[in-house]
Amino acid sequence: MNDLAALLPLVAILALFWFMVVRPQQRRQRQVVALQESIQVGQRVMMSSGVFGTVVSLTDERARLEVAPGTQIEIARAAIAKVDEPVSQQPGEPGDA
Repeated sequence: MNDLAALLPLVAILALFWFMVVRPQQRRQRQVVALQESIQVGQRVMMSSGVFGTVVSLTDERARLEVAPGTQIEIARAAIAKVDEPVSQQPGEPGDA
C-alpha cells in the first residue's frame, strides 16, 4: 500500500502532462489534416513560410500555386498552413475601383 501511495504523484503528473500537452497537439494535428484535405483549386492560401498564393492544381502530395501573375511554384501540400480569408474592403477605401 505504501508503494502505491508513492506512485500516485507520478501518475498524477503523467496524467496532467497528457491532458495539457498531448491531447491539444493531437487536436491541432487533426485540424491541420482536415484543412489540407479541404483545399480546392482557386483558393488563396498561405504556406507555413508565409508565402501567399492561389491554388492552380492539386495532386495527393503536391500543389501548384500562382504567387504572382504568370509565376507558379510547386510545393508540398503539407506546407499549406491556412486558407487566406480575403479582407472585405469598405466602400471608399484605397484600392476600391
